[in-house]
Amino acid sequence: MERALINGMWQLKFDMLQAAALGAAMYYFGVWLRSKIPALVKYSIPAPAVGGLTVAAITAVLQAKGVVSFAFDGTLQTVFMICFFCTVGMNASYKLVLRGGLMVVSFWAVSTLVSILQNAVGIPVAMGFGLNPLMGIIGGSVPMIGGLGTAGAFGALFQDEYGVAGALSAGIACATFGMVAGSVIGGPLGEWIIKVHKLATPNKKKTPFVDIAPNKEAVLEEVGEFAQGDDPADDEEDEHKVSGPHLMKNLSWILVATGLGSAVSYYLKKAGVTLPPYLGAMIAAIVMRNVGDKTNWFAIDSKCVGMIGDITLGLYITMAINSLQLWQLVNLALPLVIMMAAQMILIVLIAYFLVFRLFGANYDSTVMASGLVGFGLGATPNALVCMQAITSKYGLSERAFFVVPIVGAFLVDISNAAVIAIMAGFFR
Repeated sequence: MERALINGMWQLKFDMLQAAALGAAMYYFGVWLRSKIPALVKYSIPAPAVGGLTVAAITAVLQAKGVVSFAFDGTLQTVFMICFFCTVGMNASYKLVLRGGLMVVSFWAVSTLVSILQNAVGIPVAMGFGLNPLMGIIGGSVPMIGGLGTAGAFGALFQDEYGVAGALSAGIACATFGMVAGSVIGGPLGEWIIKVHKLATPNKKKTPFVDIAPNKEAVLEEVGEFAQGDDPADDEEDEHKVSGPHLMKNLSWILVATGLGSAVSYYLKKAGVTLPPYLGAMIAAIVMRNVGDKTNWFAIDSKCVGMIGDITLGLYITMAINSLQLWQLVNLALPLVIMMAAQMILIVLIAYFLVFRLFGANYDSTVMASGLVGFGLGATPNALVCMQAITSKYGLSERAFFVVPIVGAFLVDISNAAVIAIMAGFFR
């Protein structure tokens, strides 16, 4: 660890290995805190956010007191980020989309519309406060429908490449808020719809969530759902079913995709298109997965890819949050509060007036609307929490538990990245 005197204050510099080591340590500190504070689990606040924000808060106080500042090498953070989004692309199988049919495509289209409207709401708020319009996107679909992973990637891009001061800190803060809001709002909205419309439900008696877990887990295993901050150690039994050579094979496919993706990103940048470095890898991974599915020349295991995604996301997000400069949020507090209030109103209106009505105005569409609130403000695990709150009381909705995870796990990440890139291009 190097030490240097900068502007009269000592700065501690963590190299890439030390930064990764701190990230791993704080990830498990977050896991430990989640085990001690039930509210963190209830509202689906992931371990990386818990552990990382602890470091960010401590470093902010030490810097504000003039004691010491910190600098973190982000080399491995970028590697983990690219690998994680590559795993998202690896699970984007056309077979799943076809199996879901028109329902999946329609829900994907609505989710894409949500990302457009979230930015359309955020941009005017940012401009009204005299901020860079891109800050409206940072308070829009980047953290909301994108979640912590997208907030970290685009926040860094907007801050480092586009000169939007505080973009990374603002994006992470909004994403963390969205996870709480999504978990809190989604379930009550579904409950309200059922009562107001007197909907027929599978049953009226309260059933334990374990009764529906086998169906849900079967879907998530096929989709390759990512825990987005849950502790991989919680699933040790499943991990033991995957051999080392099998995991190595799928890791190799991911590394091949990242290599091909770097070439894609290079030529995109050469053509004047500046995008987060993960997009090239995601594109390459999508192509590889679907070529394998179509030709049967090679097979990619969604379960292995999901495990690798869990690991890389946990490290990437924890490292990103460790390095946040929280003091940059002071002047952004009021605009971000207004943006978040507007985003909550927007997602509730879309869930009720569009999703509930468009998909049948029935019990299934109610559970889907609840799920949209979950990942429209937070992430797919939040969507599952919201849907579980409804189905544990009124009965399983197999349609919702199939459609929502497929769209939330990877399809919306693909379309949201395109929406962000296109809309950001108007204000660069």
